[in-house]
Amino acid sequence: MKRRDLIAASAATAATAAGAGLGVMAMPAVAAAGSWPSRPVRLVVPFPGGSSPDLVARYLAEPLAHALGQPVVVDNKPGAGGNIGTGAVAKAAPDGHTLLFTIQGPLITAPLLAKSLPYDPQRELRAVSFIASSPNVLVVPPSLGVDTLAQFVALAKRRAGELNYGSVGNGSAAHLAMASFIARAGLAMVHVPYAGFPQVVSAMLAGQIHAGFMVPAIAMPQVRAGKLKALAVTSAGRFGALAELPTVAESGYPGFEATSWQALLAPAGTPEAIVRRLSDEVVRIVRGEAFRRELLPLFFSAAGTSPEGLDSLMRDERQRWGALVRQLKLERE
Repeated sequence: MKRRDLIAASAATAATAAGAGLGVMAMPAVAAAGSWPSRPVRLVVPFPGGSSPDLVARYLAEPLAHALGQPVVVDNKPGAGGNIGTGAVAKAAPDGHTLLFTIQGPLITAPLLAKSLPYDPQRELRAVSFIASSPNVLVVPPSLGVDTLAQFVALAKRRAGELNYGSVGNGSAAHLAMASFIARAGLAMVHVPYAGFPQVVSAMLAGQIHAGFMVPAIAMPQVRAGKLKALAVTSAGRFGALAELPTVAESGYPGFEATSWQALLAPAGTPEAIVRRLSDEVVRIVRGEAFRRELLPLFFSAAGTSPEGLDSLMRDERQRWGALVRQLKLERE
């Protein structure tokens, strides 16, 4: 929507509200939406540069800047499994100039396992759009001497309690996916959280950890360089770009599935008109052929939904992972 059209629509909305007895109380939010964005938009990614959400956020930032007529600046705020950056956005002014681009960990699983969080994702954040999703890949260092998932499980059983696995933080999707698999396979391994996937990769290359679920965009360059070994993917069926890899489900664990996804959110209280325009622009970009092509090397499938679509996804995920945490009696860290 062009700015003049948005202003005209805002004026019409204000007039309708006044006629309905809402008076001037509806005017501030409408006026704010009409002038938005009035300065650069900050897109906070609560993970390090080079991580999967950082890469996808940067692909989104450029076309979104063109659509909004203001720069969209990616701001990496890593730490605590994404909780630091997420908390910063939750406390930011709800004026549409600070947004959150994140994976599901800080939104869904961290609240299940963290003793305390600097934010409440259900009360302090507003859904904008579900952006993309990807399967995870179970990766190990070649020095572990295993070539298949079955061999890995056999080794882990022989060395019960001796092997470590890494994730991008307590409560992250990678953490819960591995915890779920460990329970299914009857293993005993030690969880080591890191700030982001690049750190997980570095630790695995250094021999500090022995396994971990990673998004393919991070794992596969190391696998194809011979530095790491991929054993299986977590999609329900074989994943197109990784068709050579068996799924965890077909490797003896039927029904196992754990995907990673990314989403755009705003601080709660952001005017509805801003959220709607932002969502409309993002959906147009994400569903476009250019953005889909950008995602192919990252092994992500583009989504692009309304705020309601993201809300529905998050409700389903809270129920699913909440049930898993209760089933496994995972302790808060």
